[in-house]
Amino acid sequence: MLESLLIKMRKFNILKGIPAYLPMMNIDTDMIIPKQFLKTIKRTGLGKSLFYEMRYDENGKEIKSFILNNKPYSKSKILISGKNFGCGSSREHAPWALLDFGIKCVISSSFADIFYNNCFKNGILPIKLEEKKVLELSEYSKRKEEIEVNLEKQEIISGNKLTKFEIDSFKKKCLIEGLDDIALSMEKINQIDNFE
Repeated sequence: MLESLLIKMRKFNILKGIPAYLPMMNIDTDMIIPKQFLKTIKRTGLGKSLFYEMRYDENGKEIKSFILNNKPYSKSKILISGKNFGCGSSREHAPWALLDFGIKCVISSSFADIFYNNCFKNGILPIKLEEKKVLELSEYSKRKEEIEVNLEKQEIISGNKLTKFEIDSFKKKCLIEGLDDIALSMEKINQIDNFE
């Protein structure tokens, strides 16, 4: 049966962790996952090549100064970055690589539209905040302190501070229920069968 072949998207509600801060603007999809790693159509195995040219030297050794190569950031589930994150080509491998690495939430002041929508389809929560608030949250990364992202309440808890964020209600529902495009179609399987 078709349903047994589907990879289910994980449900998203509350996420806690020490965020990793990448203070760069215009991080494009080629920086997120370089073109030489696009030969696969699998969603797994791409995490090791995430930010490849920033994480590794020409001999393939880790660059110690890159944040994701250092503890506790090597286990970060939340990435904070500069504006226009995910610009460039529309490769879906970019959210696949982030998710395979373990990043389930990206916080920025702005995203490229295609990347932003691809995140929701793959179980990643992209949060848009004012630049001032992004910088405030980045301090928790520097201090190695946990923050909490609550999708249901649409808020980020950092220390004793609460930051609200906006999100499309349908996209929110899909993340909370773990519904990608295929799962949404499968919800209408009876109507599809009847039509056929």
